[in-house]
Amino acid sequence: MSKLGDLGARLHRGEVGYDFIGNRKIWYSISILITITAIVALAVRGLNMGIEFQGGAVFTTPKTDVSVSQAQEYAEEASGHDAIVQQLGNGSLRIQVGGLDTAQSDQVRAELAEDLKVPEDKIAAELVGPSWGEQIATKAWTGLGVFMILVVIYLAIAFEWRMAVAALIALIHDLTITVGIYSLVGFEVTVGTVIGLLTILGYSLYDTVVVFDSLKEQTKDITKQTRFTYSELANRSINGTLVRSINTTVVALLPVAGLLFIGGGVLGAGMLNDISLSLFVGLAAGAYSSIFIATPLVADLKEREPAMKALKKRILAKRASAAAKGEPLDDFAADAETAVVGQRAGHRGASEHLG
Repeated sequence: MSKLGDLGARLHRGEVGYDFIGNRKIWYSISILITITAIVALAVRGLNMGIEFQGGAVFTTPKTDVSVSQAQEYAEEASGHDAIVQQLGNGSLRIQVGGLDTAQSDQVRAELAEDLKVPEDKIAAELVGPSWGEQIATKAWTGLGVFMILVVIYLAIAFEWRMAVAALIALIHDLTITVGIYSLVGFEVTVGTVIGLLTILGYSLYDTVVVFDSLKEQTKDITKQTRFTYSELANRSINGTLVRSINTTVVALLPVAGLLFIGGGVLGAGMLNDISLSLFVGLAAGAYSSIFIATPLVADLKEREPAMKALKKRILAKRASAAAKGEPLDDFAADAETAVVGQRAGHRGASEHLG
């Protein structure tokens, strides 16, 4: 059995575990630091908005021996604007210049043909108006808002409002980090980026819902027992789904990494960069937030309830009484102390004892 498979089996048997909930302040601090960095990057550097959002022209040349840097210099001299040049896989160049109208585009195209020593009619020119980008941005924001509302409603009905709030915070956390990374690395924000951002929301939510479903099952009739607090059961839920989360995240990240580092980096496919970076960062952030943010937030919110406070008080009193009498804790209370999951050989699972 592989090491990861062996770890999953040991987690299932309750032999090992990690106290994610007990260390939640560490995860909160890390997330706050990353989020602040992302916000500062956005405020200082801003986003490199693509041609679709700011308007301008895109010129695609035939195969040429002119370097990217030289072509960028030619384009900026001809247009008087900053230019972005990418070399495509077939040796041709994609030259993007913002802020051009139709007349200016024709002039720049003619000068580029002369500088690059290629026939003018071989340079494809595409003019994009800024109004189109505004429409796309508006629709994207609308779609994002509708998605968030539907997510909150669904989770509130399927689980409870505290889980809905925690999932919403986790989604906002993932989006903020992803957008911040775009600002830091200077990747262009295009329609592909928007598609990638909207796509990662589903992936992020998937891992979160898996943990929530386990937590819902484990905490059924929780107040009828005195073995576990809500936080301890939340910890069991995270540990119980940990290997599954790792496996699904790695499997999802591998093809995306191929798109990002091979498709975008080696082959020079610009649109692949736009989509794959948002997917890569978003998937990683989503896996992180489902384990370290969403479930600990639910535990924090639930532990504020009077019923959960009373339950925790009873459990701690019971354990203190047993310790004072020198009596050993039962197997399940001992398990809670080490935050392990699943069942030990010869014993029933925790969910059976909660029923």
